[in-house]
Amino acid sequence: MRAGNVSSVHLHPETARLPMELVPSIEAVTGKGILGCTRYFERQTRRQVTLIEREQIAEHATALGIGIIAPGVVRSNIETTGICLRDAVGKQIQVGESVLLVRELRTPCEQMDAIAPGLRELMRDGRQGVLAEVVRGGIIRAGDSIALVPAGI
Repeated sequence: MRAGNVSSVHLHPETARLPMELVPSIEAVTGKGILGCTRYFERQTRRQVTLIEREQIAEHATALGIGIIAPGVVRSNIETTGICLRDAVGKQIQVGESVLLVRELRTPCEQMDAIAPGLRELMRDGRQGVLAEVVRGGIIRAGDSIALVPAGI
């Protein structure tokens, strides 16, 4: 699996359906999630951190003929470039200072069709990013590298 980079990082708002907040960095806390992401912090083990590839977002935008989908609109904490996140399911990845265990593929929600009709359907079958747990906390910034953690470390 080739290495990638963090394109952008976002915090979920406290109130559902409000836009994500684009921030310069986030702090991942071991076993809890992202500090300041109040809707999910310490609440759901598998949904501590969400990630999706910018390349996948661009592919969806092209298929729908809508141009660019701005960072944060598809509601992921971390948007990436240069890495296939589907290949990381069941594995640990180092993202900036943090290590995440990629647990499973995300399930697209109805909010995706509010962005563009048909987006939710395009995001099925592993084209909506992944859910991860924080194994080792740390700061994650836009521009940080992402790499697979070798097994046994």
